[in-house]
Amino acid sequence: MTSTRERQRAAARARLEREMAQRAVAARKRRQLQTIVAAGAGLLLVIAGTVWLVASLGDDDKTTDAAPIGAGSTQCTWTDIPADQRTPTTKDVGLPPVAAPNTGSQTMTIDTGLGPITAKLDLTKVPCTAASFTHLAEKKFFDNTKCHRLVTEGLQVLQCGDPSATGAGWRDSDGTGGPSYRMAEENLPTEQRPPYPAGVIAMANSGQPGSSGSQFFIVYGDSQLDATYTVLGTVTSGMDLVKEVGAAGDDGAFAQQAGGGHPKKEVLIKSLTMSAVAG
Repeated sequence: MTSTRERQRAAARARLEREMAQRAVAARKRRQLQTIVAAGAGLLLVIAGTVWLVASLGDDDKTTDAAPIGAGSTQCTWTDIPADQRTPTTKDVGLPPVAAPNTGSQTMTIDTGLGPITAKLDLTKVPCTAASFTHLAEKKFFDNTKCHRLVTEGLQVLQCGDPSATGAGWRDSDGTGGPSYRMAEENLPTEQRPPYPAGVIAMANSGQPGSSGSQFFIVYGDSQLDATYTVLGTVTSGMDLVKEVGAAGDDGAFAQQAGGGHPKKEVLIKSLTMSAVAG
C-alpha cells in the first residue's frame, strides 16, 4: 500500500508541474504580446515615416508651386548646345534668365557705321526672343560685327547677327555663327500676306523648329518666305539706310547656295542695345 508520505509527495510534484506549465504558458503569452507590440510599433514607425515622406514631398511641391513664374512673365526654354556639337564660330555667353517679361515693349537700337537703325519689339508677341536679345546685347555679342549677307532678287533682305560673319543664308544650315543655345520660334506670321513685308525684322533659323539663335534679317522689300521665322519687331527708323545698302547690291558670293552675297556697301554693327521695358 502507498504510504501517506508518498501520496503527499506525488501531490506536491503534480502541483509543481501545473505551476511550471502555467508559468510557461504565461511566459509564451508575454512573448507573443511583446512581439505584437514590437511589430505594431514598427508598423507605426513605417506609417509615420511614410506620412512624413509624403508630407515632405507635398511641402516640396508646395515650395515649387509657391514660386512660379509671376504674372507679367513667361517661362522660356533655352536649349544648350552640347560642347561636342559646338563649332569654332559658336560663342558661349551663357543662358538668358528663364523668366521673361511678356508685357510692354522694348526698343532695339543697332548703331552701324552708316547710322542708327531702331526697331520696336512687342513683348506680348516675342517675350523670349526679346529676352535673348537683351541678354546677348548685355554681353556685347553683336558689337563690332558685320551684316554678312544681302539678297536683292526674289527676296530683299539684309542679314546680320553672326559674330563670325560666316553665315551663308537666312537658314544657317551648318549651325555656325551664333550663341551656345537655341530657342523656339515665336510670333509666326501664318495669317499675314505677305508674311514678311518691308520693315520687319525676323529671326533666321536652320529650317527646323526650335533652331533660332542670334542671326536676324531686316526686310527692305516685300519677301515671299514660309511663315516659319520669328517676326522679332518692326523698324521705326533707319530704313532708308537699309535700302541704300540694298541699292548698292551684293558680290554674289552665295549665289550658288542660298542666294545673294556680301553687301557691297559694308554694314558694321558698332553696337546693339536694348532699352528697358516700357509700358
